[in-house]
Amino acid sequence: MKIIKSEIFFIVLFIINVVIPTFNNFELTFATWSISALLTIQFRYSVGILRLVFIKLIIVFIAFVSTLYYDYSDYKIIRDFTYLFKPILGLLIGYQLLKRIKTVNPFLMIVYGSLVLAIIHFIILFVSFFVFNISSVNNIRTYGGYFSDFEVYGLVILLFSNKLNVELSKKRKLYFISIIGLSVLVYFARTNFIQLAILCFSLLGYFKLTLKSFRILTAFSFVIILSYAAIYHSNPRRNSRGLESFLYKVKIAPIEPFKTKINQNDWKEFNDNYRSFENIITVRQVTYEGQRAIWFGKGLGSFIDIGREMWTNDGEYIRYVPTLHNSYMTILLKSGLVGVFLMLIFLFYLQRKNKLNYPEIVKLNNLLLGTAVFLILSNWVFMGLYFKVDNKAIIIGYLIAYREEIQKKLDL
Repeated sequence: MKIIKSEIFFIVLFIINVVIPTFNNFELTFATWSISALLTIQFRYSVGILRLVFIKLIIVFIAFVSTLYYDYSDYKIIRDFTYLFKPILGLLIGYQLLKRIKTVNPFLMIVYGSLVLAIIHFIILFVSFFVFNISSVNNIRTYGGYFSDFEVYGLVILLFSNKLNVELSKKRKLYFISIIGLSVLVYFARTNFIQLAILCFSLLGYFKLTLKSFRILTAFSFVIILSYAAIYHSNPRRNSRGLESFLYKVKIAPIEPFKTKINQNDWKEFNDNYRSFENIITVRQVTYEGQRAIWFGKGLGSFIDIGREMWTNDGEYIRYVPTLHNSYMTILLKSGLVGVFLMLIFLFYLQRKNKLNYPEIVKLNNLLLGTAVFLILSNWVFMGLYFKVDNKAIIIGYLIAYREEIQKKLDL
């Protein structure tokens, strides 16, 4: 199909909204997403997307009401509101743009967005290599970025292009896989490798409980355990360079977010297990406030006091932390256990299948199921949809709208 001129604006808008979080300027991202949501607003929305948006809105509302019991500055309240509202904008943008772009395969749009992100990633690394003389995995991640969940979706779509009816020549598909795949690889992000596995298994239908899927997942788990045992036995060094530095991160990964006791006077243990330290401090400080805070949080503008100044990836020292690596803990802080429960309800409705037994809908069901499964992990280690550079919410809204469009055609 030829692209209609009236759609070019929305295609460019899609790419802009996908790319803008990469520059790690939250104010710019929120402004761009807000304007885009208004520019593409619809007159009709499905129950499915409204349900997901409503759940996120309730979390914001609970945090707002809890704010009335505390005295925070206006700046901190507005800051937290924008953090909690960002996933709602992403869901709406993805949903609305799918409705506006009719002549380009929706899966191809995700691939093109991933390709642009990959090219930008390589440009950043190329410039950083000459300007900052990057020479270690840690430096590559510092300047090039820590992960790119969106690019993983593009890679998975290319790997399953035949099943997803994505029309690309073999030569072009190979080029795209090479570019996006290499970009994903050099993020050296453990969660992206896990995400890739989860989405692949989900698209293959292995999360459906059958004897075959049980055997395959068991075999895969066994391989992972053996691989981890080999890495652990090799004892990679903490401050090493290159691949060994990445392997050290893999070694500590199963323990890092779940430790319940940390020696704060041992800087190595403290830094390696900082995510767990955040969780411990959050639970301690929320429960100290009593039952109201436990159930409904400490509201917009709340923070945890980590007791010392820490150097952040944003290049500043900070002691009072408004958002944590763990979004379950972030929502516990802002909206309490009720908010955390609503997050789980969100995941439940996200993975619910459209019952039409049509191949394209089944694949979209599986992709959304894989997304929900991955979000369980992503929420724990990297704030999930609430992370300021995250753009998965756009994909979720986009895929939901795509599934609805297919159902409409089938009903006709």
